[in-house]
Amino acid sequence: MSEKLSGSATDRHPEPNIPSFPSYSSPTSAVSAEETRILTEYIQQKNLFNVVNRDESRRKALLLKQFFKMKRHQQVVVISTRKQGETVKTEGKVATIGRNFVMLTDLKKRIWIPYEAIDSATIPFGFPTYSTPHQHHIYDNQLQQKLVQRFGETVSKKDALVRQFFEETFHTNLSTWKGIRMEVHTGEASYFGKLKDISKTECVLQQFNQERRIPLTAIRYMATAGYISLLKRVGSKWSMALSQTIKRWRDR
Repeated sequence: MSEKLSGSATDRHPEPNIPSFPSYSSPTSAVSAEETRILTEYIQQKNLFNVVNRDESRRKALLLKQFFKMKRHQQVVVISTRKQGETVKTEGKVATIGRNFVMLTDLKKRIWIPYEAIDSATIPFGFPTYSTPHQHHIYDNQLQQKLVQRFGETVSKKDALVRQFFEETFHTNLSTWKGIRMEVHTGEASYFGKLKDISKTECVLQQFNQERRIPLTAIRYMATAGYISLLKRVGSKWSMALSQTIKRWRDR
């Protein structure tokens, strides 16, 4: 009797009227995946414009930050004001997007531009609006697993991940570039020197035996300076001093 009961239990088949479902998690949306992605981007942009329409003081920074995030690792053109009535056109790839600055890179140098100094930003004429193909093929599954399981530990070990997730401030990012030769442009003058120290309010440049403290709020443009730029700077100073000496000698 018991053998018959056990045999009937093992030979039991699922009822034909009950549908079977795959063991997948529930979908995140009632619509298709592509429609969900488009809808998500639309909601993000709608929320962004709702915020900037209610708080005009945050409009410029939030819109620039969102634009540069959409163009990460892509070529952009930034028009910024270096001095009163003097605009500068800078072209480069978006490398780092901070809370109050963007860092661009080209073949020769890195360039920091505060959002306050930017007049407009766009993409170069003739460039495609999509990113380079290699970005779509390099995918680190191990990194994804580490981020899901040990987010804090994984992010804190890589500066690139810290910049991506926490949006550094200007002075925090510059603190990682101590000892690098920089050219700094403010609304009043331009300076060359090695970045010696940085705080929340000012940076310290060392040029030979002199130290110059520059308020961060006065910086309109900052870039790494190679030896060629330094030689050009020293040469222009010498030529200017020589021309003034010759002029004084002729006026005598």
